[in-house]
Amino acid sequence: MGGESYKVWGAALVAATVALAIGIGINHVTHTEHLETNAYKVDVLEGAVQTTAAPAAAVIEPIGPLLASADIAAGEKGFKRCATCHTFDKGGANKVGPNLFGVVGGAKGSASGFAYSDALKTMAGSWSYDELNAFLTKPKDFLAGTKMTFAGIRSAQDRANIIAFMRQHADTPFPLPTQ
Repeated sequence: MGGESYKVWGAALVAATVALAIGIGINHVTHTEHLETNAYKVDVLEGAVQTTAAPAAAVIEPIGPLLASADIAAGEKGFKRCATCHTFDKGGANKVGPNLFGVVGGAKGSASGFAYSDALKTMAGSWSYDELNAFLTKPKDFLAGTKMTFAGIRSAQDRANIIAFMRQHADTPFPLPTQ
């Protein structure tokens, strides 16, 4: 670099420093103090409670009626997206997710040798159709703290088909819900 380029860079550095100093000075001069009381009074009804609307919880379509007409072949096809992380064969290996043989109606967090999240370990009972439906809709909404990063399945019919397919993979398939 020649002497001229050092002068240009030096001038740019001086200009940036001066601009920064001016900005800090203006901020300091114009800084306002917060008032201890409001400048004007807002009348509020005594006893009134201020509320903000909570976001509406997503309504999950009941799965029972859809299971009666579920397409097991379509469920097998839909399960392929699950097969990246899960197996469903009896005695099958765990992958990123646990083996799902007997999961429908089976005890939660029961796949041997799989390291479940603390959130799932604390869940008691067996997987019902409604719980599987809610979990497959959006796992993180159903169970905060789950390790499952799957975004979920929007279509209730797709979930019913997959659940019907998984139901077949058990020593004794879990009874379908009565209507």
